[in-house]
Order: sequence, then structure tokens, then C-alpha cells
Amino acid sequence: MTTIDTPKKTAARRPSGTPKARRRIVVEGSAKHRGIQAVSALLVVLFLLWAASQPLFRVGQFTNVFIIAIAIVGLNLVTGYTGLLSIGHSAFFGLGAYTTGILITKYEFAPMSTIPVAVALSFVVGLAVGLPSLRIKGLYLALVTLAVGVSFPEIVRRAEDLTGGATGLVIRSRFLAPPEWTGLVRAERGIWMFWLSAVTLMLVMLLARFLVRSRFGLAMMASRDHEIAAAANGVNVARTKILAFGISGAITGLAGSLFAQYIGALSPDGSFTLLKSIELVTGLVLGGIATQIGPIVGAFAVVFLPYYTASFTSGPLSGVVFGALLIAIVFVMPEGIVGRLTLLSRKVVTFLPADHPSRRKGERPPEEPT
Repeated sequence: MTTIDTPKKTAARRPSGTPKARRRIVVEGSAKHRGIQAVSALLVVLFLLWAASQPLFRVGQFTNVFIIAIAIVGLNLVTGYTGLLSIGHSAFFGLGAYTTGILITKYEFAPMSTIPVAVALSFVVGLAVGLPSLRIKGLYLALVTLAVGVSFPEIVRRAEDLTGGATGLVIRSRFLAPPEWTGLVRAERGIWMFWLSAVTLMLVMLLARFLVRSRFGLAMMASRDHEIAAAANGVNVARTKILAFGISGAITGLAGSLFAQYIGALSPDGSFTLLKSIELVTGLVLGGIATQIGPIVGAFAVVFLPYYTASFTSGPLSGVVFGALLIAIVFVMPEGIVGRLTLLSRKVVTFLPADHPSRRKGERPPEEPT
């Protein structure tokens, strides 16, 4: 009886002479890593100098991008890193804006001195809104935050003595003049708000980075991934959720305070309705949930995409084109723009923390570090 030898499966081999493409390993804190950070900072400074030299209308668009990015950073902390879906952040945005507007018009506060008050008040309200997260989660929590966002414009209309009611609140330009130490005149308020918003955004980004990498940030992500396991390992889930909502509300209120100083006119039917919450969520999804640079990219998307689609088309068709473009981006890049770019960059370079286990043991870094 004859037997037929079946060929065995062999591993595919590379042709000789073709070296295997290896990714570059960059250790955080090394000279190479500091060089990359220095080049990135230089590029940011050059971009800001170029943006500040553009026409006044374009400078105003960039200022709007920076303010929206600050608000998305706050939303990213509670939704991206803590896993609590919020559709009512327009209320925090409006609360910070109206706090600044009321203090300036009614009590003649300096614009910069109203920012701490707006941040503190938004933080307290954020703690209160975060209380339902102890009992409910998911879509039920989203409905609670939705109710907060929907009710805020109605509260503003009712409080006519403070907010001006449905007619709105107008902050005179003489109250919004740049500080004397800047050397800028009242006509250059747009440049002042551009640099104020840009510097504030950078400070907020650094704060969010340090917060995410701290013990509290680890507790946020642990509560997001598995509450039971996080509680079993000593994480106070209740305190983490409430504080996350408070910090998120404070950062979004900061963005609202800057918006009031930038726009100078507040109306409950303007920028504080549910559409603002949808805009923030859209920017978060487009930029990349739980990413550090995602809020900036998402803010650029929600500000400039409608502008350019409206320039190509007119009427209701521009909204259709914008919606189709959003669907295409989400379909092609479900991780967000920054999330997709991060996945692609890992094929070229990998950043490892200085205390990575492979660094301590002197081993070769893994191909897919966690």
C-alpha cells in the first residue's frame, strides 16, 4: 500500500537581503523624546504666530476653535476617561458664560476676575449633576444630563432680573477692553481673546494630561472599564464619578466664561441650547474619545467643516453635505481622527514609559506595548 506524502505547512520566509522593518522605540524622558517635544512645541508656537497674523475674521474662527476645544476637554474627562455619557454640557458652558456676563454688567467685575467665580460655580453644579451617576448609568444617565441641558435655557428666561430673560444680556465693549498691561487698545480685543484662549487651552491640556496620569486618572479609567473590579481594588467609585463630573463642569464653565468675553452678547436661544451639547459630543467623537489631542482636532472639525461645506454649497444642501461628511469620517475612522493616526503611527514609532518592565529588566521592548 502506497502512501502519498502531503506537503507540510511551512512558515513564510522573507527573501534574503530584505531587512525586517522595525519600529523605533522612544523612551519617555530620553533625549530623543525631549527633542520630539521641543520640535512639537516649536511647531505650535509657529502656528499660533501665523494664525494671529491672519485677517480678523479668521482670527475669530481660531479663537472659537480654542474655546470649543477647552469645553471638549472637559467633556472628554467625564465621557472618554470615566465612561459617563453626558449630553447636557451646554448647561455648564452657559453657566460659565452667564456668570461672567452677570458679574461684569451688574457688579462691574473685571473680566479676568470673573473666571475663578465661573469655574467654582460650575464645579459645584457639576458635583450635583454627578450625583445621579451613583445609581444610574448608560442611557439613563444620558437622559438626566439631557434634562439639565434642556432646562438651562428655560431657567435663563425665567431669571429676567439677572440674565435679561429672552432678550439676552449684552456686555458693553468698554467692559471687555484688554488689560492695560497688554498694551492693546479696545479695537484689538480680538487679538487679546485669541492669545488668552490659546494660552488657557494649553494650560487646560497640561492639567488634563497630569490628571489622567495621576492616581485619580487611573481610578477614572478603572471605573470606566469595570466598576466592580475597581471597587474590589480599593477605588472609591462614587467619589471618582462625582469629582470627575465636577472637574468636567469646571473646565466647561471656564470655556463658557471665555466665550462670554469673546462674543459679548448672550442669549438663551443662541449658543446654550441642546445644539451646543451635540456640537461638543460631535467634536469629541470626531477627534477621538479618550485621546489627549482629540479635543483640538474635533474643535477644528466642528468649526471649519460647516464653514467650508457652506462655501461649496448653499441652502439646505450644505447641511446634507456636512452630515454625509460626518458619516464618512466616522465610518472610515471609528476611533476618531487622532485615534486612527495613533494606530498608524505605532507602526513606525512606539513610546514607552521610563518605568516600563522591559526597561527595568533590560529586555527588548515588546512589539505591542500595553
